[in-house]
Amino acid sequence: MNRPGRRYPLLIYTRMMDRWWPALFFLGLALLALAWPFYRDLYTRLTQPWRWTAFAGLGAIVILVSLLMLALRKSAFVQPCGSYFRLATPLLRLNISYRRIRSTTTTAMAALFPMENLRGMRRDIVRPLLSRTALVVDMTALPLSLTTLRLFLSPFFFKDQTPHLVILVDDWMRFSTELESRRMGGEVPAPPARRTPASILGQLPRK
Repeated sequence: MNRPGRRYPLLIYTRMMDRWWPALFFLGLALLALAWPFYRDLYTRLTQPWRWTAFAGLGAIVILVSLLMLALRKSAFVQPCGSYFRLATPLLRLNISYRRIRSTTTTAMAALFPMENLRGMRRDIVRPLLSRTALVVDMTALPLSLTTLRLFLSPFFFKDQTPHLVILVDDWMRFSTELESRRMGGEVPAPPARRTPASILGQLPRK
């Protein structure tokens, strides 16, 4: 039986979580701060409790969402398996057959997404990752429509309208080797077992 391979965290997803969770966390703190004057005033607290509860409740929800994003920052991953590779995020889980793969190539993120073509938030997200090497998996067809995938995946998973995925992981060389090994042979070859030296008695000539 082919065992699932190593999980490789998706750097684009991690980068997006790292960008958003601090902003949401401090927004939640600001909402709690706005609730404090209404809570401190006894008259407002008793006659109009919705004022402080609304700010406090919303602030608590925003803080919880930010902490959830922090906890899930590395929960998106790609994983080579027996006859397919798995691409998983908290909201999407795809098992993509190796038979769909036409070819794989490695390309610098800066070549796939030139800075002059990016604006605003996208430029800020990808800027620290431009020196990284990504694996572009060209396929005969996507497992879901491109429109559907764009609802769940970052725009940086797609360089154009052709059926493919741009996969950016930290150890791209190891991931590429494991993916190709499983794609061609179905299993990553195990390292050869170390042979124990024969005993002296075993080396004696037999009569």
